[in-house]
Order: sequence, then C-alpha cells, then structure tokens
Amino acid sequence: MNCEFEEIRPYAAGEVKQAVESLLADRQFSRVLQGFLPWMPRWMRNGLVRLAFIGVNTPLQFQLRFIKPVLKHILRKCSTEYTMDFNGIAPGPERYTFISNHRDIVLDSAILDLMLHEHGFPTTCEIAIGDNLLIYPWIKTLVKLNKAFTVKRSLSPRELLESSQTMSRYMHYAINEKHENIWIAQREGRAKDSSDQTQESLLKMFAMAGEGSIVDRLKDLHLVPLSISYEYDPCDYLKAQEFQQKRDNPSFKKSKQDDLDNMKTGIFGKKGRIHYEAMPCINTWLDELSELPRTEVFGEVARRIDRQIHLGYRLFPGNYVAADMLSGTKTYIGEYTDKEKATFEAYLQSRIDLVQLKDKDEAFLRERILTMYANPVFNKMKSEE
Repeated sequence: MNCEFEEIRPYAAGEVKQAVESLLADRQFSRVLQGFLPWMPRWMRNGLVRLAFIGVNTPLQFQLRFIKPVLKHILRKCSTEYTMDFNGIAPGPERYTFISNHRDIVLDSAILDLMLHEHGFPTTCEIAIGDNLLIYPWIKTLVKLNKAFTVKRSLSPRELLESSQTMSRYMHYAINEKHENIWIAQREGRAKDSSDQTQESLLKMFAMAGEGSIVDRLKDLHLVPLSISYEYDPCDYLKAQEFQQKRDNPSFKKSKQDDLDNMKTGIFGKKGRIHYEAMPCINTWLDELSELPRTEVFGEVARRIDRQIHLGYRLFPGNYVAADMLSGTKTYIGEYTDKEKATFEAYLQSRIDLVQLKDKDEAFLRERILTMYANPVFNKMKSEE
C-alpha cells in the first residue's frame, strides 16, 4: 500500500482482525451491538462476533459476511422492492467510478454494493465519505472496514488543494492498480431539494492526477453516471425542518446528534420502491470534447452527467402529484390515480406532523417537501426536451 494514502485509505487485507478488536473494545459500539441483542451479555456478544469473523481477512469479505445480510434485512423491512438497470456496463475486468446523485448518507453506496454483487460483478466499491460524518472512533473503524476512503472537509485553501491532489491520485490508484470500483456523490452533501447538479470542482479534482489531457485523465477513471430514485425519502421532514431552521437563523448548523439522527432515520425509515439506473460510461462520448477550450471541458462534462442522471430517474406517482400540487396545475394528472393522490397527500401531512419546531411554519414546510418530490420530475422533463 502506498504510504502517501495512509490517512485516507480503507483497511487493507491483514488489518481486519485488529480493526474488529478495536470495535469490540469501544463502549459506544458495544451499546450499538446491545441494541441488536439486548438479552445477550457483552462477553457473549463479543465472542459471537469474533467467531463470525473466522475466515474474514479482507474488507470485501467483511461486506459479504456482515454488511450484505444486515442490508438485506433493512431492505426487507423498509422498502417494497429494490431494482437496478445496467446500460452499457457489465461484469468483467473493467472497473468503474460511479458518480451519483445523493439521497441517503449511508445506504446509497451500500445498496449499490449489494446490487453489483447480486448481478455478478467481481467486486464492490470503495466509498468516498466525508470526515465530518466520522464523529466517533467506532464509526471511522466501521466505514474503513466497509471499503471507505476519507474526503477531508473544513480545510484552508492550501490544505484543500493538497487534499484534492492526494484524493485524485488515490482514486486513479484504486481504479488502475488496486482494481477497485469507486462510488462518489456528484456534489458535497445531499441535495436537500432533490435537484441534483454535479459540482465542476469535483470533476477538476478527478483530473488533477493521471496523464495526458483533461479528457484522458477523466477517461482513466471510467466514470459512470448513476441515478438513485427513492419512492419516499425517510429524511424528507428532517431536510424540511433544516430549511426552516436556516431560514429563521442563517447561522444555524447541524449538531453531531443531528447527523446521527439523519443517518438512523435514513437507514430505518420507510422508502417504498428503490431504483438504481447506471448509465453508459462517459468514455463513450468524452472524446467529443477534446477540441473544447480547457476552461469549457468541465462545465460540459458536468452538464452531460447531469442530463444522464436526470434521464435515469425512475419517477413514482408521488413525484407527479407533488409536481402538480406545487405548480397548481394538472399537467401530470395522467400519471396517477385519485387514490394515489390521496395517499401522497396523507403522507405529506404525516411528514409535516413529524417536524418538531417551536414556531413550525406548515406552509413553508409543505412547499419544501413538495419541492423535494417535484424536482426530479422537472429535471427529467427538461432533460427529455
């Protein structure tokens, strides 16, 4: 392992056993385990975990032994179905960088890993995760076991440049030398209003490493736009609540507990139907941009990736209902029944009821949640023009 990446890389083969021991020694993690097996004494829980780890020597083995069954259990309880369509990519020796819209802090990449495994891909993904989410030592250990590499946040301009260069080199190294796939969100943090746009700065980071032109460096990462669609966003009311908090207090910032609440709600909340759409690798069209001025390349790549992600949305009846309610029209009335409209309206009110603010502005919260469900419709329709 290249020592240059020591601070950001996931665990390597041979480091798993020590990582597990550090987890079992962590009191906070023990309380998490206790939540799953409340009747079992700690010494017995730890013994079972150690026993279960026999033969697990790599992060991929950890994912398949532990993350996969836990995730399938969560999906059985919290979703009605999960599906994925592959367009132009298939299992084989090629490795890909999946760049996607961001719906859930934890599950976006975890569900992708499960789908890749179930569709016969030889490995899962290394996951880009912001260090702002690694709020406790056990979380950092757990995500590194789950093939996560760290994106450093809250840096000075000089530190940010150095960190971006290191991460770019690491991503090229992971794809081309470690032969790993990568998952990374198209922007820092989730789009709270579900209007998904790729940050050009992210594409610039991708091109800091590698050789040749900008196009050559982007081609080296085999970028695949990935569209993630949830019928219901478990965190919709929390996002709406945050919108009002920031409106009422521009200096408002979420606490560590807020981040934990978002993670927990996102994992265990109702999702309905889930669909992933992998669009063709952008290498199929990147050469078309070779003659563009350097200053225009990243903007054009971002626009095309956005269009592919928007086209890949799977829209559900609630999305169309929200679009009509928000605009005060019946433009999409053919896409839902009266029953489906009534179901979404009841769901909408139930989410507003969950918001816990002293001066709750229901009209504002309603508009914010409607916007979250309507924007995928507006973006897809615009992309189809």
